[in-house]
Amino acid sequence: MHPHPAQVSVVVIGYDDAPHVTDAVRSALAQGPAVREVIAVDDHSTDGSADLLDALAAGEPRLTVLRRAVNSGGCGTPRNDGIDAATAPYVMFLDSDDVLPPGAVDALLTVAAGHDAQVAAGLCVRRELPSGREVPWQAELYARPAVVDRPARRTRLVHDTLCVNKLYRADFLRKHGIRFPEGRFTYEDLVFTARVLAAGPRVALVPDRVYVWHVRRSAAHLSISLDRAGIDNWRARTEANRAAYEILLGAGEKRLARAVRAKFLDHELRMYARELDLRDPAYRRAWWEHTRAYLAAFDAADFARAPAPGRVVGRVVLASAAPRDLPRLKELAARPARLRPPYARSADGTPVWSADLPQVELDHLLERPVRLLPVAVDAILRPRVRGTRLRLRLHELYGRMREAGPRSVDVEFTHRETGRVGLRRACPLTADAGHATWSAETTVDLGALGSGTWDLRLRLRFDDGTSRDTTAHAVAGPGLLRRSVLPSVRHGVLLVQPYATHAGALALRLAPGRRGSAAVIRRRLARLLH
Repeated sequence: MHPHPAQVSVVVIGYDDAPHVTDAVRSALAQGPAVREVIAVDDHSTDGSADLLDALAAGEPRLTVLRRAVNSGGCGTPRNDGIDAATAPYVMFLDSDDVLPPGAVDALLTVAAGHDAQVAAGLCVRRELPSGREVPWQAELYARPAVVDRPARRTRLVHDTLCVNKLYRADFLRKHGIRFPEGRFTYEDLVFTARVLAAGPRVALVPDRVYVWHVRRSAAHLSISLDRAGIDNWRARTEANRAAYEILLGAGEKRLARAVRAKFLDHELRMYARELDLRDPAYRRAWWEHTRAYLAAFDAADFARAPAPGRVVGRVVLASAAPRDLPRLKELAARPARLRPPYARSADGTPVWSADLPQVELDHLLERPVRLLPVAVDAILRPRVRGTRLRLRLHELYGRMREAGPRSVDVEFTHRETGRVGLRRACPLTADAGHATWSAETTVDLGALGSGTWDLRLRLRFDDGTSRDTTAHAVAGPGLLRRSVLPSVRHGVLLVQPYATHAGALALRLAPGRRGSAAVIRRRLARLLH
Protein backbone atom coordinates (compact mmCIF):
# COMPACT_ATOMS: atom_id res chain seq x y z
CA MET A 1 0.00 0.00 0.00
CA HIS A 2 1.21 3.49 -0.82
CA PRO A 3 2.46 5.31 2.32
CA HIS A 4 0.63 8.56 1.46
CA PRO A 5 -2.50 7.75 -0.58
CA ALA A 6 -4.63 10.54 -2.02
CA GLN A 7 -2.90 13.41 -0.22
CA VAL A 8 -2.23 15.90 -3.02
CA SER A 9 -4.26 18.13 -5.35
CA VAL A 10 -2.28 19.19 -8.43
CA VAL A 11 -3.56 22.41 -10.01
CA VAL A 12 -2.76 22.71 -13.71
CA ILE A 13 -3.46 26.06 -15.37
CA GLY A 14 -3.51 26.76 -19.10
CA TYR A 15 -4.60 29.16 -21.79
CA ASP A 16 -4.52 28.38 -25.52
CA ASP A 17 -1.95 25.63 -25.05
CA ALA A 18 -3.61 22.70 -26.80
CA PRO A 19 -0.31 21.14 -27.99
CA HIS A 20 1.00 20.70 -24.44
CA VAL A 21 -1.72 20.84 -21.79
CA THR A 22 -2.64 17.14 -21.88
CA ASP A 23 1.03 16.17 -21.49
CA ALA A 24 1.19 18.29 -18.36
CA VAL A 25 -1.98 16.73 -16.94
CA ARG A 26 -0.81 13.20 -17.73
CA SER A 27 2.50 13.85 -15.96
CA ALA A 28 0.52 14.81 -12.85
CA LEU A 29 -1.77 11.80 -13.05
CA ALA A 30 1.28 9.54 -13.53
CA GLN A 31 2.57 10.53 -10.08
CA GLY A 32 0.49 7.67 -8.69
CA PRO A 33 -1.82 7.13 -5.71
CA ALA A 34 -0.47 10.11 -3.76
CA VAL A 35 -2.38 12.38 -6.14
CA ARG A 36 -6.02 12.54 -5.07
CA GLU A 37 -7.04 14.85 -7.91
CA VAL A 38 -5.76 16.91 -10.77
CA ILE A 39 -7.64 20.16 -11.19
CA ALA A 40 -7.16 21.58 -14.68
CA VAL A 41 -8.22 25.23 -14.87
CA ASP A 42 -8.72 26.43 -18.43
CA ASP A 43 -8.53 30.23 -18.61
CA HIS A 44 -11.14 30.62 -21.38
CA SER A 45 -9.02 29.14 -24.16
CA THR A 46 -9.99 29.60 -27.80
CA ASP A 47 -7.94 26.75 -29.31
CA GLY A 48 -9.91 23.74 -28.06
CA SER A 49 -7.74 23.13 -24.98
CA ALA A 50 -10.77 22.71 -22.72
CA ASP A 51 -12.33 20.14 -25.04
CA LEU A 52 -9.13 18.10 -24.98
CA LEU A 53 -9.17 18.22 -21.19
CA ASP A 54 -12.84 17.17 -21.05
CA ALA A 55 -12.08 14.21 -23.31
CA LEU A 56 -9.23 13.17 -21.03
CA ALA A 57 -11.42 13.59 -17.94
CA ALA A 58 -14.07 11.29 -19.39
CA GLY A 59 -11.75 8.36 -18.80
CA GLU A 60 -9.95 9.61 -15.72
CA PRO A 61 -12.02 10.08 -12.53
CA ARG A 62 -9.20 11.94 -10.75
CA LEU A 63 -9.26 14.76 -13.32
CA THR A 64 -11.57 17.74 -12.84
CA VAL A 65 -11.78 20.43 -15.50
CA LEU A 66 -12.75 23.98 -14.53
CA ARG A 67 -13.64 26.27 -17.42
CA ARG A 68 -13.37 29.97 -16.73
CA ALA A 69 -16.10 32.03 -18.41
CA VAL A 70 -13.77 35.00 -18.92
CA ASN A 71 -10.02 35.09 -19.45
CA SER A 72 -8.29 36.41 -16.35
CA GLY A 73 -5.32 37.95 -18.13
CA GLY A 74 -2.76 36.28 -15.87
CA CYS A 75 -1.74 33.15 -13.99
CA GLY A 76 -2.85 34.15 -10.49
CA THR A 77 -6.63 33.94 -10.81
CA PRO A 78 -6.76 30.39 -12.28
CA ARG A 79 -4.36 29.18 -9.60
CA ASN A 80 -6.60 30.72 -6.94
CA ASP A 81 -9.54 28.88 -8.52
CA GLY A 82 -7.54 25.68 -8.11
CA ILE A 83 -6.79 26.39 -4.45
CA ASP A 84 -10.50 26.98 -3.81
CA ALA A 85 -11.45 23.71 -5.51
CA ALA A 86 -8.74 21.55 -3.93
CA THR A 87 -9.93 18.91 -1.45
CA ALA A 88 -6.62 17.22 -0.54
CA PRO A 89 -4.39 18.19 2.42
CA TYR A 90 -1.61 19.37 0.09
CA VAL A 91 -1.65 21.39 -3.12
CA MET A 92 0.88 21.72 -5.92
CA PHE A 93 0.95 23.87 -9.08
CA LEU A 94 1.84 22.95 -12.65
CA ASP A 95 1.84 25.09 -15.81
CA SER A 96 0.35 23.67 -18.99
CA ASP A 97 3.60 23.71 -20.97
CA ASP A 98 5.71 21.97 -18.31
CA VAL A 99 5.75 18.50 -16.71
CA LEU A 100 6.30 16.80 -13.37
CA PRO A 101 9.07 14.19 -13.57
CA PRO A 102 8.33 10.70 -12.18
CA GLY A 103 8.46 10.57 -8.38
CA ALA A 104 8.17 14.33 -7.86
CA VAL A 105 5.07 14.26 -5.67
CA ASP A 106 6.31 11.33 -3.56
CA ALA A 107 9.65 13.07 -2.94
CA LEU A 108 7.97 16.26 -1.74
CA LEU A 109 5.20 14.55 0.20
CA THR A 110 7.62 12.30 2.07
CA VAL A 111 9.63 15.22 3.50
CA ALA A 112 6.57 17.39 4.10
CA ALA A 113 4.86 14.70 6.15
CA GLY A 114 8.04 13.42 7.74
CA HIS A 115 9.11 16.84 9.04
CA ASP A 116 5.67 18.39 9.57
CA ALA A 117 6.63 21.07 7.06
CA GLN A 118 4.04 23.49 5.69
CA VAL A 119 6.13 23.82 2.51
CA ALA A 120 8.32 21.26 0.74
CA ALA A 121 10.50 22.33 -2.19
CA GLY A 122 12.75 20.53 -4.65
CA LEU A 123 14.95 21.12 -7.66
CA CYS A 124 13.49 22.60 -10.84
CA VAL A 125 15.38 22.15 -14.11
CA ARG A 126 15.00 24.43 -17.11
CA ARG A 127 14.89 22.22 -20.20
CA GLU A 128 15.76 24.02 -23.42
CA LEU A 129 13.69 22.79 -26.34
CA PRO A 130 14.21 21.30 -28.82
CA SER A 131 17.81 20.56 -27.71
CA GLY A 132 16.84 19.01 -24.36
CA ARG A 133 19.71 20.72 -22.52
CA GLU A 134 18.87 21.04 -18.82
CA VAL A 135 20.02 23.79 -16.47
CA PRO A 136 19.24 23.49 -12.74
CA TRP A 137 17.34 26.39 -11.20
CA GLN A 138 18.85 27.61 -7.90
CA ALA A 139 20.95 24.47 -7.61
CA GLU A 140 22.84 25.80 -4.58
CA LEU A 141 19.65 25.91 -2.52
CA TYR A 142 18.86 22.27 -3.30
CA ALA A 143 22.34 20.78 -3.09
CA ARG A 144 21.40 18.65 -0.06
CA PRO A 145 18.34 17.84 2.07
CA ALA A 146 17.53 20.41 4.72
CA VAL A 147 14.76 21.49 7.06
CA VAL A 148 14.46 25.22 7.71
CA ASP A 149 12.41 25.98 10.82
CA ARG A 150 11.94 29.63 9.83
CA PRO A 151 12.69 31.21 6.43
CA ALA A 152 14.73 34.03 8.02
CA ARG A 153 17.35 31.42 8.89
CA ARG A 154 17.90 30.68 5.18
CA THR A 155 17.53 33.99 3.36
CA ARG A 156 18.57 32.28 0.12
CA LEU A 157 14.96 31.06 -0.05
CA VAL A 158 13.94 34.41 -1.54
CA HIS A 159 15.96 33.56 -4.67
CA ASP A 160 13.63 30.71 -5.58
CA THR A 161 10.51 32.64 -6.50
CA LEU A 162 8.88 29.75 -8.38
CA CYS A 163 5.66 28.35 -6.96
CA VAL A 164 5.65 25.23 -9.15
CA ASN A 165 8.50 23.23 -7.59
CA LYS A 166 6.85 23.23 -4.17
CA LEU A 167 4.18 21.38 -2.20
CA TYR A 168 2.02 23.45 0.17
CA ARG A 169 -0.20 22.49 3.06
CA ALA A 170 -3.63 23.64 1.91
CA ASP A 171 -4.75 24.54 5.45
CA PHE A 172 -1.59 26.67 5.85
CA LEU A 173 -2.47 28.68 2.73
CA ARG A 174 -6.07 29.13 3.86
CA LYS A 175 -5.25 29.98 7.47
CA HIS A 176 -2.99 32.85 6.38
CA GLY A 177 -5.12 33.92 3.41
CA ILE A 178 -2.23 33.30 1.03
CA ARG A 179 -3.31 33.75 -2.57
CA PHE A 180 -1.89 34.88 -5.87
CA PRO A 181 -2.49 38.43 -7.14
CA GLU A 182 -5.66 38.45 -9.21
CA GLY A 183 -6.03 39.41 -12.86
CA ARG A 184 -3.30 40.66 -15.13
CA PHE A 185 -0.37 40.71 -12.72
CA THR A 186 2.96 39.70 -14.24
CA TYR A 187 5.44 37.85 -12.01
CA GLU A 188 2.72 36.80 -9.60
CA ASP A 189 5.07 34.09 -8.29
CA LEU A 190 7.25 36.70 -6.60
CA VAL A 191 4.34 38.09 -4.59
CA PHE A 192 2.93 34.66 -3.72
CA THR A 193 6.36 33.47 -2.54
CA ALA A 194 6.75 36.57 -0.36
CA ARG A 195 3.35 35.93 1.22
CA VAL A 196 4.32 32.33 1.94
CA LEU A 197 7.66 33.27 3.51
CA ALA A 198 6.06 36.10 5.51
CA ALA A 199 3.82 33.53 7.23
CA GLY A 200 6.91 31.78 8.66
CA PRO A 201 6.45 28.17 7.51
CA ARG A 202 8.76 25.29 8.23
CA VAL A 203 10.33 24.49 4.85
CA ALA A 204 11.75 21.10 3.85
CA LEU A 205 14.21 21.05 0.95
CA VAL A 206 15.11 18.02 -1.18
CA PRO A 207 17.69 17.67 -3.97
CA ASP A 208 15.30 15.58 -6.09
CA ARG A 209 14.19 16.86 -9.51
CA VAL A 210 10.54 17.74 -8.96
CA TYR A 211 9.71 20.04 -11.87
CA VAL A 212 10.71 20.37 -15.52
CA TRP A 213 10.34 23.92 -16.83
CA HIS A 214 10.21 23.84 -20.63
CA VAL A 215 11.95 26.77 -22.31
CA ARG A 216 10.70 27.31 -25.86
CA ARG A 217 12.59 30.32 -27.21
CA SER A 218 11.23 29.84 -30.73
CA ALA A 219 7.58 29.70 -29.65
CA ALA A 220 5.13 32.01 -31.42
CA HIS A 221 4.19 33.49 -28.04
CA LEU A 222 7.07 33.73 -25.60
CA SER A 223 6.53 33.02 -21.93
CA ILE A 224 6.52 35.97 -19.51
CA SER A 225 10.04 35.20 -18.32
CA LEU A 226 11.41 35.19 -21.88
CA ASP A 227 9.44 38.13 -23.29
CA ARG A 228 11.55 40.97 -21.90
CA ALA A 229 11.68 43.23 -24.96
CA GLY A 230 9.08 45.77 -23.77
CA ILE A 231 9.56 48.30 -20.98
CA ASP A 232 6.27 47.22 -19.40
CA ASN A 233 7.91 43.88 -18.57
CA TRP A 234 10.64 45.64 -16.58
CA ARG A 235 8.11 47.83 -14.82
CA ALA A 236 6.13 44.73 -13.87
CA ARG A 237 9.27 43.04 -12.60
CA THR A 238 10.23 45.95 -10.37
CA GLU A 239 6.66 46.29 -9.11
CA ALA A 240 6.57 42.61 -8.13
CA ASN A 241 9.88 43.00 -6.30
CA ARG A 242 8.62 46.13 -4.56
CA ALA A 243 5.50 44.28 -3.43
CA ALA A 244 7.55 41.32 -2.17
CA TYR A 245 9.80 43.65 -0.16
CA GLU A 246 6.86 45.47 1.41
CA ILE A 247 5.06 42.20 2.29
CA LEU A 248 8.08 40.84 4.11
CA LEU A 249 8.92 44.13 5.80
CA GLY A 250 5.29 44.47 6.92
CA ALA A 251 5.47 41.01 8.47
CA GLY A 252 8.53 41.99 10.49
CA GLU A 253 10.87 39.87 8.32
CA LYS A 254 13.49 42.57 7.78
CA ARG A 255 16.29 40.15 6.90
CA LEU A 256 14.19 38.52 4.20
CA ALA A 257 13.07 41.92 2.90
CA ARG A 258 16.67 43.05 2.54
CA ALA A 259 17.50 39.74 0.87
CA VAL A 260 14.82 40.49 -1.75
CA ARG A 261 16.59 43.75 -2.61
CA ALA A 262 19.99 42.08 -2.71
CA LYS A 263 18.56 39.41 -5.02
CA PHE A 264 17.14 42.13 -7.26
CA LEU A 265 20.58 43.72 -7.66
CA ASP A 266 22.29 40.40 -8.29
CA HIS A 267 19.66 38.75 -10.50
CA GLU A 268 17.09 41.00 -12.13
CA LEU A 269 19.26 44.11 -12.54
CA ARG A 270 22.16 42.16 -14.02
CA MET A 271 19.92 40.16 -16.36
CA TYR A 272 18.25 43.22 -17.86
CA ALA A 273 21.46 45.28 -17.93
CA ARG A 274 23.06 42.58 -20.12
CA GLU A 275 20.33 43.14 -22.70
CA LEU A 276 20.26 46.95 -22.75
CA ASP A 277 22.34 47.40 -25.87
CA LEU A 278 19.86 45.14 -27.72
CA ARG A 279 17.09 47.70 -27.14
CA ASP A 280 16.29 50.93 -28.93
CA PRO A 281 17.18 54.36 -27.48
CA ALA A 282 13.62 55.00 -26.25
CA TYR A 283 13.60 51.75 -24.26
CA ARG A 284 17.02 52.51 -22.78
CA ARG A 285 15.97 55.96 -21.61
CA ALA A 286 12.73 54.64 -20.10
CA TRP A 287 14.55 51.71 -18.44
CA TRP A 288 17.24 53.96 -16.99
CA GLU A 289 14.75 56.49 -15.62
CA HIS A 290 12.52 53.82 -14.09
CA THR A 291 15.46 51.92 -12.58
CA ARG A 292 16.92 55.06 -11.01
CA ALA A 293 13.56 55.84 -9.40
CA TYR A 294 13.25 52.29 -8.07
CA LEU A 295 16.81 52.09 -6.73
CA ALA A 296 16.47 55.47 -5.01
CA ALA A 297 14.59 53.68 -2.21
CA PHE A 298 17.51 51.31 -1.53
CA ASP A 299 19.80 52.23 1.35
CA ALA A 300 23.47 51.45 1.94
CA ALA A 301 22.66 48.23 3.78
CA ASP A 302 20.63 46.97 0.80
CA PHE A 303 23.58 47.53 -1.53
CA ALA A 304 26.07 46.06 0.95
CA ARG A 305 24.27 42.69 0.96
CA ALA A 306 24.43 42.27 -2.82
CA PRO A 307 27.35 40.69 -4.68
CA ALA A 308 29.72 43.30 -6.08
CA PRO A 309 28.80 43.24 -9.81
CA GLY A 310 25.10 44.03 -9.27
CA ARG A 311 25.99 46.56 -6.61
CA VAL A 312 28.26 48.45 -8.99
CA VAL A 313 25.76 48.34 -11.86
CA GLY A 314 23.12 49.81 -9.56
CA ARG A 315 25.43 52.58 -8.37
CA VAL A 316 26.35 53.55 -11.93
CA VAL A 317 22.67 53.82 -12.81
CA LEU A 318 22.03 56.01 -9.77
CA ALA A 319 25.06 58.18 -10.46
CA SER A 320 24.16 59.07 -14.05
CA ALA A 321 20.99 60.85 -15.19
CA ALA A 322 21.18 59.27 -18.66
CA PRO A 323 22.17 55.85 -20.01
CA ARG A 324 25.93 55.45 -20.36
CA ASP A 325 28.71 52.88 -20.63
CA LEU A 326 26.27 50.18 -21.75
CA PRO A 327 28.86 47.83 -23.32
CA ARG A 328 30.95 47.98 -20.15
CA LEU A 329 27.93 47.51 -17.88
CA LYS A 330 26.82 44.54 -19.96
CA GLU A 331 30.10 42.73 -19.37
CA LEU A 332 30.17 43.55 -15.67
CA ALA A 333 26.63 42.13 -15.45
CA ALA A 334 27.75 38.90 -17.15
CA ARG A 335 28.31 35.63 -15.29
CA PRO A 336 31.17 35.50 -14.55
CA ALA A 337 31.58 39.27 -14.36
CA ARG A 338 34.19 41.01 -16.50
CA LEU A 339 35.29 44.61 -15.83
CA ARG A 340 36.78 46.07 -18.99
CA PRO A 341 39.02 49.16 -19.18
CA PRO A 342 39.39 52.00 -18.41
CA TYR A 343 40.64 51.47 -14.87
CA ALA A 344 40.39 54.96 -13.41
CA ARG A 345 41.41 56.24 -9.99
CA SER A 346 40.25 59.19 -7.95
CA ALA A 347 42.58 61.95 -6.82
CA ASP A 348 43.51 59.95 -3.72
CA GLY A 349 44.21 56.79 -5.71
CA THR A 350 40.94 54.95 -4.98
CA PRO A 351 39.74 52.75 -7.89
CA VAL A 352 36.60 54.28 -9.43
CA TRP A 353 34.25 53.49 -12.29
CA SER A 354 35.50 56.34 -14.47
CA ALA A 355 37.11 59.75 -14.20
CA ASP A 356 33.74 61.49 -14.53
CA LEU A 357 31.94 59.14 -12.09
CA PRO A 358 34.39 59.11 -9.17
CA GLN A 359 31.50 58.65 -6.71
CA VAL A 360 31.17 55.02 -7.89
CA GLU A 361 34.10 53.57 -5.97
CA LEU A 362 35.61 50.17 -6.74
CA ASP A 363 37.87 49.90 -3.70
CA HIS A 364 36.51 46.40 -3.01
CA LEU A 365 38.66 45.21 -5.93
CA LEU A 366 41.78 45.82 -3.84
CA GLU A 367 40.66 43.29 -1.23
CA ARG A 368 38.66 40.60 -3.02
CA PRO A 369 40.26 37.18 -3.56
CA VAL A 370 41.69 36.72 -7.05
CA ARG A 371 39.25 33.89 -7.72
CA LEU A 372 36.38 36.42 -7.45
CA LEU A 373 37.89 39.35 -9.35
CA PRO A 374 36.06 40.50 -12.53
CA VAL A 375 39.16 40.06 -14.68
CA ALA A 376 38.94 41.06 -18.34
CA VAL A 377 40.36 38.95 -21.16
CA ASP A 378 40.05 39.97 -24.81
CA ALA A 379 39.74 37.20 -27.40
CA ILE A 380 40.29 37.27 -31.16
CA LEU A 381 39.50 34.16 -33.20
CA ARG A 382 40.61 34.21 -36.85
CA PRO A 383 39.35 31.23 -38.86
CA ARG A 384 41.92 30.47 -41.57
CA VAL A 385 42.43 27.73 -44.15
CA ARG A 386 45.96 27.12 -42.88
CA GLY A 387 45.00 27.05 -39.23
CA THR A 388 42.67 28.95 -36.92
CA ARG A 389 44.40 31.07 -34.30
CA LEU A 390 42.99 32.17 -30.94
CA ARG A 391 44.66 35.18 -29.34
CA LEU A 392 43.99 36.15 -25.73
CA ARG A 393 44.97 39.27 -23.81
CA LEU A 394 44.54 39.63 -20.04
CA HIS A 395 44.25 43.17 -18.66
CA GLU A 396 45.82 44.45 -15.47
CA LEU A 397 43.27 45.30 -12.75
CA TYR A 398 44.52 47.91 -10.32
CA GLY A 399 47.75 46.01 -9.73
CA ARG A 400 46.05 42.77 -8.65
CA MET A 401 47.16 40.77 -11.70
CA ARG A 402 50.81 41.72 -11.35
CA GLU A 403 50.58 40.93 -7.64
CA ALA A 404 49.21 37.43 -8.32
CA GLY A 405 51.56 36.76 -11.26
CA PRO A 406 49.69 35.49 -14.36
CA ARG A 407 51.30 32.19 -15.37
CA SER A 408 49.05 30.34 -17.81
CA VAL A 409 45.52 29.99 -19.12
CA ASP A 410 43.55 26.78 -19.65
CA VAL A 411 41.47 27.14 -22.82
CA GLU A 412 38.28 25.12 -23.27
CA PHE A 413 35.61 25.07 -25.94
CA THR A 414 32.47 23.56 -24.41
CA HIS A 415 29.44 22.43 -26.40
CA ARG A 416 26.50 24.50 -25.26
CA GLU A 417 23.87 21.79 -25.61
CA THR A 418 25.73 18.77 -24.24
CA GLY A 419 28.43 20.28 -22.04
CA ARG A 420 31.05 18.20 -23.85
CA VAL A 421 34.55 19.68 -23.86
CA GLY A 422 35.79 19.56 -27.46
CA LEU A 423 39.13 21.21 -26.86
CA ARG A 424 41.23 21.71 -23.76
CA ARG A 425 44.66 23.28 -23.87
CA ALA A 426 47.03 25.03 -21.46
CA CYS A 427 48.83 28.09 -22.81
CA PRO A 428 51.54 30.19 -21.15
CA LEU A 429 50.78 33.85 -20.48
CA THR A 430 53.52 36.29 -21.45
CA ALA A 431 53.78 39.81 -20.06
CA ASP A 432 53.55 42.55 -22.68
CA ALA A 433 55.60 45.72 -22.56
CA GLY A 434 54.80 47.71 -19.44
CA HIS A 435 53.14 44.73 -17.73
CA ALA A 436 49.69 46.24 -18.33
CA THR A 437 48.56 43.15 -20.26
CA TRP A 438 49.53 39.48 -20.66
CA SER A 439 49.06 37.53 -23.88
CA ALA A 440 48.57 33.92 -24.97
CA GLU A 441 48.04 32.31 -28.34
CA THR A 442 47.03 28.85 -29.54
CA THR A 443 45.66 27.01 -32.55
CA VAL A 444 42.12 25.64 -32.67
CA ASP A 445 41.23 22.56 -34.73
CA LEU A 446 37.71 23.56 -35.73
CA GLY A 447 37.10 20.33 -37.60
CA ALA A 448 37.67 18.31 -34.43
CA LEU A 449 35.02 20.24 -32.53
CA GLY A 450 32.09 19.22 -34.70
CA SER A 451 28.74 20.90 -35.26
CA GLY A 452 26.88 23.08 -32.78
CA THR A 453 27.51 26.12 -30.62
CA TRP A 454 30.73 26.23 -28.62
CA ASP A 455 31.43 28.52 -25.68
CA LEU A 456 34.97 29.61 -24.87
CA ARG A 457 35.82 29.11 -21.20
CA LEU A 458 39.07 30.07 -19.52
CA ARG A 459 40.85 29.27 -16.28
CA LEU A 460 43.58 31.76 -15.46
CA ARG A 461 46.37 30.38 -13.26
CA PHE A 462 48.68 32.56 -11.18
CA ASP A 463 52.09 32.16 -9.56
CA ASP A 464 50.59 32.52 -6.09
CA GLY A 465 48.59 29.30 -6.62
CA THR A 466 45.24 30.97 -7.18
CA SER A 467 43.05 30.71 -10.26
CA ARG A 468 40.05 32.46 -11.81
CA ASP A 469 37.42 30.91 -14.09
CA THR A 470 36.06 33.34 -16.63
CA THR A 471 34.98 33.93 -20.21
CA ALA A 472 36.51 36.27 -22.79
CA HIS A 473 35.33 39.48 -24.38
CA ALA A 474 34.75 38.98 -28.12
CA VAL A 475 36.79 41.68 -29.86
CA ALA A 476 34.95 43.18 -32.84
CA GLY A 477 36.54 44.99 -35.76
CA PRO A 478 37.33 44.72 -39.46
CA GLY A 479 37.54 41.08 -40.49
CA LEU A 480 36.47 39.81 -37.07
CA LEU A 481 33.28 38.01 -35.97
CA ARG A 482 32.30 37.25 -39.54
CA ARG A 483 31.05 34.05 -41.14
CA SER A 484 33.60 31.96 -43.05
CA VAL A 485 33.39 28.80 -45.14
CA LEU A 486 36.56 26.75 -44.83
CA PRO A 487 37.62 23.54 -46.58
CA SER A 488 37.83 20.61 -44.18
CA VAL A 489 39.48 17.21 -44.57
CA ARG A 490 36.85 15.65 -42.27
CA HIS A 491 33.73 17.44 -43.46
CA GLY A 492 34.42 18.74 -46.96
CA VAL A 493 33.45 22.26 -45.94
CA LEU A 494 32.95 23.90 -42.56
CA LEU A 495 30.77 26.94 -41.89
CA VAL A 496 32.38 28.96 -39.07
CA GLN A 497 30.71 31.85 -37.24
CA PRO A 498 32.52 33.46 -34.30
CA TYR A 499 30.15 35.82 -32.47
CA ALA A 500 29.58 37.77 -29.27
CA THR A 501 26.87 36.48 -26.93
CA HIS A 502 24.34 38.87 -25.37
CA ALA A 503 26.82 39.30 -22.52
CA GLY A 504 29.69 40.05 -24.93
CA ALA A 505 31.56 36.75 -24.56
CA LEU A 506 33.19 34.94 -27.48
CA ALA A 507 31.32 31.89 -28.78
CA LEU A 508 31.46 29.89 -31.97
CA ARG A 509 28.89 28.27 -34.25
CA LEU A 510 30.05 25.41 -36.48
CA ALA A 511 28.17 23.55 -39.22
CA PRO A 512 30.15 20.82 -41.02
CA GLY A 513 29.31 19.80 -44.58
CA ARG A 514 27.21 21.52 -47.22
CA ARG A 515 24.00 20.17 -45.72
CA GLY A 516 24.92 21.42 -42.25
CA SER A 517 25.84 24.84 -43.60
CA ALA A 518 22.51 25.11 -45.38
CA ALA A 519 20.68 24.10 -42.19
CA VAL A 520 22.43 26.84 -40.20
CA ILE A 521 21.50 29.43 -42.79
CA ARG A 522 17.86 28.27 -42.73
CA ARG A 523 17.74 28.47 -38.91
CA ARG A 524 19.31 31.93 -39.01
CA LEU A 525 16.66 33.13 -41.46
CA ALA A 526 13.93 31.62 -39.28
CA ARG A 527 15.25 33.48 -36.21
CA LEU A 528 15.34 36.75 -38.13
CA LEU A 529 11.77 36.26 -39.36
CA HIS A 530 10.62 35.33 -35.83
